[in-house]
Amino acid sequence: MLRIAVQSKGRLYDDTMSLLQEADIKIPSIKRTLLVQSPNFPIEILFLRDDDIPQSVANGVADLGIVGENEFVERHENAVIVKRLGFSKCRLSLAIPKSEDYTGIEWFEGKKIATSYPIILKQYLEKQNIHAEIHVITGSVEIAPGIHLADAIFDIVSSGSTLVSNSLKEVETVMQSEALLIANQGLDDEKKAILEQLLFRIEAVKTAEDKKYVLMNAPNDRLKEIVAVLPGMKSPTVMPLAQEGWSSVHTVLSEHSFWEIIGKLKMLGAEGILVLPIEKMIV
Repeated sequence: MLRIAVQSKGRLYDDTMSLLQEADIKIPSIKRTLLVQSPNFPIEILFLRDDDIPQSVANGVADLGIVGENEFVERHENAVIVKRLGFSKCRLSLAIPKSEDYTGIEWFEGKKIATSYPIILKQYLEKQNIHAEIHVITGSVEIAPGIHLADAIFDIVSSGSTLVSNSLKEVETVMQSEALLIANQGLDDEKKAILEQLLFRIEAVKTAEDKKYVLMNAPNDRLKEIVAVLPGMKSPTVMPLAQEGWSSVHTVLSEHSFWEIIGKLKMLGAEGILVLPIEKMIV
């Protein structure tokens, strides 16, 4: 049995639960319960505050954790990164009042900066040779300049709407962050085997993201041209149709290039194009 520490609420919680659901790992919905066990996979979920997850994994309270990279770097605990999960993306940035004229990083010399991430900020300022006062706040960092508690803030930025609503502007991005799957360094062989099963499922889900399964009817005399524009996983599947001179072509397309390629296929004579979602892909 593997124990996974997960954030108890928020966007990271929602994204993590979605990932587990897509991996066909059932998690009972029990309110106000800190520890729940999956009925169809050998894991149990421990719900914690995000800033408690790195230490819990490092100390062996949990075997694995899904945590924001920002918290993992800030806490600097002795755990290992197993996989970058690619969701819950954000960045850690410096922001100042909109009314200020920003001339560069030297603006922060001698200023007071409010943050919940003093270690990351301290390391960044040292690299930039900037001497500033770091004022540690837990929660609602963005209000600090407005109440004259600090001259600037260093905080998580996602859409930037929170900064705008507090009359702040982002001026320096210090680091990018995403969800990480981290592990205790002392997993035994049994737990490593379960982890491999979990990673197999996660990889199948992640590989299928932004992918579409596409089927089309193609005239044989344009088949080579049609196949040439298809960036399939290896090569498209081509099968003859009952109607002479036509074939059925099956392939996988990425979302970002989908419409461009579909347009080319239409121009080359492809017909009856059918597009299907992909839940999982094993490569």
